[in-house]
Amino acid sequence: MQNRKRFLLVHPEISRTKYNFAGVIDNEPLELEYIWTMLLAHGYEPDIWDGQVEKEPLTEKLKAFRPAYVYICGRTRQENFMKEYCKAAKKLCGSTVFIGGLHAQHNYARFYDSDADYILKTFDIFYIPALLDGSAPASLDGICYREGDVWHDTPSVAFDIKRLPRADRSYFLAHTDRYRYLELLPCAHVRTAYCCPFRCRFCYRNRLNCGVYSARPIEDVVDEIASLECENIYFIDDDFLIDTGRVERFIQLVKERGIRKKYVCYGRADFIAAHPDLMTALKEIGFYYILVGLEAINDGFLKDYNKCCDLDSNIRAVEILNAAGIHIMGMFIVGLDFTAKDFRNLYRWIVRHELKHTAISIFTPEMASELMETYKDRLITENPEAWDYLHVVAKPEKLSVRRYYFHYHILLIRLFLKGKRDGIYDFIDYGYYVKSFLRNLFRFGG
Repeated sequence: MQNRKRFLLVHPEISRTKYNFAGVIDNEPLELEYIWTMLLAHGYEPDIWDGQVEKEPLTEKLKAFRPAYVYICGRTRQENFMKEYCKAAKKLCGSTVFIGGLHAQHNYARFYDSDADYILKTFDIFYIPALLDGSAPASLDGICYREGDVWHDTPSVAFDIKRLPRADRSYFLAHTDRYRYLELLPCAHVRTAYCCPFRCRFCYRNRLNCGVYSARPIEDVVDEIASLECENIYFIDDDFLIDTGRVERFIQLVKERGIRKKYVCYGRADFIAAHPDLMTALKEIGFYYILVGLEAINDGFLKDYNKCCDLDSNIRAVEILNAAGIHIMGMFIVGLDFTAKDFRNLYRWIVRHELKHTAISIFTPEMASELMETYKDRLITENPEAWDYLHVVAKPEKLSVRRYYFHYHILLIRLFLKGKRDGIYDFIDYGYYVKSFLRNLFRFGG
């Protein structure tokens, strides 16, 4: 029998069959912790099941907890899991099911064939209790709702991030042995803004929150950091280094309050290149990693990506962060028009510019984007699990799919072996990942 106050919040596992980086980067389920906090304030009994860390299958959790309500979030690659969990919640508990998260905001219609009752197209978590207690109609803007077999779609709405509650971190604190960013363990997430004011052609995030950039007062951010029982903080904004004055104020407040922590954030190369002194100041207060979307090593690719940044800025950013002593995580996209030579040149550029930490993604047209329309005739799969930036979803231009994978996995192996020589990531099992890449290398063939 259902408990009418129980509300289960679900974050799916990343993958069951494809290699992934579990145990290297495991993200705190901050979105669910915000909802947890809001539900407690409205008299519900929430619980969290995070597939990254839980050993008990979700089906067993559902049978034991018997929630009247279930909220499931996830990204594109987790779509199949989200639908599976939705079906299980209905079958085992008859729960009212909400679908939310990054993928659902613009791909809500992909869940019309699921057993969901509501799909959130907004970050406004306060819609959830409003729908349940009858204080708002189902036709509320930003919600898709079902009437029988018919789905209704209402206009999306932007959310003011300043309305978010201070997240209850009980779940995170119970699993500090799992949530990490590389060697930083545990690592807590802090969100200070939604969306991104830039319009890179390949990026999905600049269209979230209706494309509206919404930021918290930096004083509130520093208060939250000071209160967190964690020495490592990961700013999960799409870009933390946007407003010079806001960053300077952050540095000032952290110094005044004597806060000693390590920080991870995203930042653009052109901002870093234009503010070398600011990078030195960030290092002084504890910035440890800055994730930089370098994307490409020639201006032609950068222009095509509408990055609004050039190769000189990329080179300068790497030099500045290396000089400041901040670890730069250089993120690159290997294009579908890459040749074997392009893969080799990327590796040589990384070595030449002394870039130790890298993340290499395969160009992936995002669902519900103009790029998907451009590439729809070249798609080689429709399985959302392939939308993890590690798999080819559209036919390459100059190489067969097999040859493309061959050169991609050779690049990954070379970078991992370089990382071992450089003495980074000592906490991981290099053999496991190299063997994983080799298996895929021979699986896809040469």
